[in-house]
Amino acid sequence: MRPSHESLIVKSILVVEDEALIALMLEDMIEALGHRLHGVAASLEEGCAAAQTGDFDFAILDCNLMGEKVWPIAQILADRNVPFVFSSGGDILEIPEPHAQRPMLEKPYTFGAIAEILKQI
Repeated sequence: MRPSHESLIVKSILVVEDEALIALMLEDMIEALGHRLHGVAASLEEGCAAAQTGDFDFAILDCNLMGEKVWPIAQILADRNVPFVFSSGGDILEIPEPHAQRPMLEKPYTFGAIAEILKQI
């Protein structure tokens, strides 16, 4: 079921995810909810570049990108006042203090969880 576009403010969303199938699934969910995908960054380097220069409204950050933690991207977004959430398929115990209270999306994603987090922004 697609939301009514009359009450929806369309958001541009950056997805930072190193697994292509998960990124595609997120893209489908984002678009089904009436928003648009700004882009996908699959590495820490790509994510930092996108965070510094991208014109988007929100980001979903996988905590572990090919073995590297996403914290530098989170800091760039926080410095730019761009809202974001973390995502993880495992236990993440060492989230740095400035970001410890950020929302966490658990993998595997559900349509309802993505809808709820996007409604909150």
